[in-house]
Formats: sequence, C-alpha cells, structure tokens
Amino acid sequence: MSETRGQRAKAEPGGGGAERPSGILMGRPFGVPVYVTPSWFVIAALITWLFGGQLADVLPELGGTRYLVSLSFAIAFYASVLVHELAHTVVALRYRLGVRRIQLQFFGGVSEIEKEAETPAREFWLAFVGPLLSLLLGGVFYLALLAVEPATVPGVLLAGLMVSNLVVAAFNLLPGMPLDGGRMLRAVVWGLTGRPMAGTVAAAWAGRVLALVVLFGLPMVSAARGGVDRSTTDSLIDGVLSAVLAVIIWNGASGSLRNARLREALPALQLRELARRAVEVPADTPLGEALRRAQEAEAGALVVVDGAGEPTALVKEASVTAVPQHRRPWVAVGALARGLEPGLRLDLELTGEQLLTALRTTPASEYLVVRPDGSVYGVLALADLERRLNAAVSGRPQPKPPGSAAQGPAAQP
Repeated sequence: MSETRGQRAKAEPGGGGAERPSGILMGRPFGVPVYVTPSWFVIAALITWLFGGQLADVLPELGGTRYLVSLSFAIAFYASVLVHELAHTVVALRYRLGVRRIQLQFFGGVSEIEKEAETPAREFWLAFVGPLLSLLLGGVFYLALLAVEPATVPGVLLAGLMVSNLVVAAFNLLPGMPLDGGRMLRAVVWGLTGRPMAGTVAAAWAGRVLALVVLFGLPMVSAARGGVDRSTTDSLIDGVLSAVLAVIIWNGASGSLRNARLREALPALQLRELARRAVEVPADTPLGEALRRAQEAEAGALVVVDGAGEPTALVKEASVTAVPQHRRPWVAVGALARGLEPGLRLDLELTGEQLLTALRTTPASEYLVVRPDGSVYGVLALADLERRLNAAVSGRPQPKPPGSAAQGPAAQP
C-alpha cells in the first residue's frame, strides 16, 4: 500500500518542521529512509508462531528449531515487501515526486510520496510497479524452488516466499483505495473523465466496498477451507486479522477521499479572506479595555504596538480566554502576547500551498498578516484555517472567521 505524504502534511497546517521518530531506521536506499515500526514486531511474532506450527507438520524433525526457520521466513517476507515499496520509490524519484520515507509496519509497507503524479499514465505506472515486482519475485522464488527438494528447509522457505509474494501482488491489485489497484483504478477513471477527483471518488468507494468484503468474506472463506478440523483459535485469529485489515482499508479509502477534497480546496485558500480584523493597542493596555475596543471595531484579534505604532507582538486568543472576566481590567495585554518572530509575519497575498508551507515553517496559534507596504492588514488565527480545511474535507459550507478583515472598510489596503 502506498500513500502521499503531501496530503497528510496539508491536513496538519500547524505541524512542526521536525520529523517525528518513525520507528527503527534500517537504512537509506536511494537516499530514502526506511523505518521498521513497532507494529512490525507484532506481525513478525505472529508469522513466526503460525508458520512454525505449519512446519511441525511438514518437517517434524526440526523440533524447536522450526521457530528459528519461521522467523527467517518472516524477515525474508518483509524484505520482499521492502522491494515492493522500493519499486514505488524508484518510479516516484524518476518522476521527481519526492519520497519522504518508507515504513514497514503491521500490514506490509507504506511509501510516503510527497507529490501527486501529474498525469493518469504516471499515476497508473507508479501504482502498478509495486505489484509487478511482487509478481516477478514470486516467479524468481518459483524458479529457485525447482532447483531444491520441496521437503527441505530451503524448499519450504522458497515455497512460502513464492506464495506470499503472489498473494501480496494479488491483494494489492484489488481495485480499491488505498491499495495499488485502487490507485490504478483512480488513474483509469481520471484518464477517461479528465477529472482526478472523479477517479479518487470511484477508487475510494471501491475501497470501502472492499473493506466490507474483507471483513465478512475472509473469515467465511477460511472457515470453508478449514472444514471441521478448524480450531476455535484459528477462527478467532482470522476474524481479528480480517477486522483489522478491513479497518485499515476503510480508513485509507476515506482518508484518500478527504485528501482529494482538501487538494481541490487548496487553490481557493486565500489569506486575505481568512484574516481577522485586528485592533492595535500598546502593551500596557488593560485586557478589558482592549477587548472593548475590539468589540466596537468588530475585530477578532489584538496586536500589540510600540510607541511608534510598529507591531511588536500578537495577543494569544487562548491566553485571553483563560483570564476570568473579573481580572481582565487588571491584566495588561502585553502579558498575554507572543513576540513577533520573522516567521509570524505573513504576506497578504499568500494562497494555497504557499500559505501552508509558511505555517509549517513557524508553528503558532496566531500570525500577523501584513500588506506589501508592511502595514497591518489583520491576524490569521490557526483555528480559523483549521475550520476552513475541515469544512472543505467534509463538504460543508466554508465558514467566515469572526471579525473577518475581508469585510468592511478595514479590509481595504
């Protein structure tokens, strides 16, 4: 499964620039960091246990050593998954889309690609190359299997790797987001309609249907194949894994749809419309008086200025809310303000991706919005931007910030 990191970053405009730890760093092939998350150790232990139980029937002479062989299989299998993800990475780098990292986790791997493919054809090949490599690996293990005895440790390992890679390829080719087949379906619909959003909607809904099929269908198929010899523990494990996998697919499909709506709304995101009208006050102004002036001016923010009228700080809305009503006449606004660092001044003309990039560079709850001549236009509250993005994702009407600077005479440059 693959996803685009750019979509996730856009959904977190206030996120910091520093990378959060993603697990254990295993290396940097092609300059892309590969992490193994803690959840991988859970599935590796589960594979070791299940495969070890099967080895007891095929190679009973191994005894307890079979679990060491099973662990080797789990590691080799995830090495195959890594090759699958590296295929996505190589194509993404070839198309100059950028790859932030690869994660090996509970159900396979994730290649976090920074940008969207520019054409349906590139989207299709970017998705298809992963399953294609898994199919080729399955063929390689099959050819290697022909050269060894089946009822030996190498034979069993090669057979298991052959089957597992073919299963990975087949599963990822299923036509639903967030699987590779879902991205291929998106590319096809995008190519036929000329609308990326139409492709995303079709693939996302196909993913949701697929999640339901996995939830109810896999336990039924497993029960039918196991027959009367199937234990309660086996049925329970299949049911839990099917439920977890269905949730992952459903959430991935829903997330793809939300991210597509977000991308569609980004070009219309204008700082001029998001900024609140602001009232400029000296640092020693009592909070109660400052709020009275803001109410008269129908403003939604306070800017602290020095004796020359130059802005020096922004009063934090959260700090204002925390001051009880009876203390507001005795608290100066300067005590509730954050000094104006360079990154807290935003150009009035910022829009879309440029705006979000500026916010991620310097995380804050409020930003000063200035005109080209450096004069104060208003204040951007991060909460207003988040409400706008959430409305875009859910398809609700776009809300106006309280005391919007884009309304009335105060909005004029």
